[in-house]
Amino acid sequence: MDELTRLLAANGLLFAFVFVGLVMLVSYRLSAWLTRGRIHGSAIAILIGLVLAYLGGITTGGSKGLADIPLFTGLGLMGGAMLRDFAIVATAFGVDFAEIRRAGLSGALSLIFGVVVSFFVGAVVAFSFGYTDPVSMTTIGAGAATYIVGPVTGTALGASSDVIAISVAAGLVKAVLIMIATPLAARTIGLDSPRTAMVYGGLMGSTSGVAAGLAATDARLVPYGAMTATFYTGLGCLVGPSLMYLVIRAIAG
Repeated sequence: MDELTRLLAANGLLFAFVFVGLVMLVSYRLSAWLTRGRIHGSAIAILIGLVLAYLGGITTGGSKGLADIPLFTGLGLMGGAMLRDFAIVATAFGVDFAEIRRAGLSGALSLIFGVVVSFFVGAVVAFSFGYTDPVSMTTIGAGAATYIVGPVTGTALGASSDVIAISVAAGLVKAVLIMIATPLAARTIGLDSPRTAMVYGGLMGSTSGVAAGLAATDARLVPYGAMTATFYTGLGCLVGPSLMYLVIRAIAG
């Protein structure tokens, strides 16, 4: 057993990929069995990851969650900035600019409106809970956009790990709410065509939330909503640590 542990620890990054793959497998099975796909497997995987990180921190008294345990040190590298940014860039490669043009002006406006409103709502909530410095307000506001934009913005601005964790939690709550609310509200808001799905994806932003919500509504709409939601994430990562930070700093000082 000790030899196996040493072998896995010596190949930490490889073991991290296997471990995360198993977590994803369990998450998607739970999504299918317990929620019939209404809560996306990725959201369940994130919840499991947060719980494991908490348990790792409690067990070791460290600050890197499960990565503080020698067997799981590869998770620290896998979840680090380098591979995270690579994953975001890889997502953008799946987007076709010709397709986004089909959404027209309404699609572009939904992207801008969705990103700006999410940022400022998140920043106002952060301010009301005592996070009054521009870096924290911008980071939590970015998390309200998506749980990817939050840590990207926080890392770029030098936010504390606590604030970055709050931004991830805010984005996760938003994703879960979108998953649950989309099929319930689809008929009321007229979400029944590729065009409205693109606008919806641009307004909501969270790719996993939009994809899961549309899958529970009409699976044919998923590619359209997910496409603009992916653009939303890219736009948020672009303007979060730059334009939005400058605006919030000018307002909040």
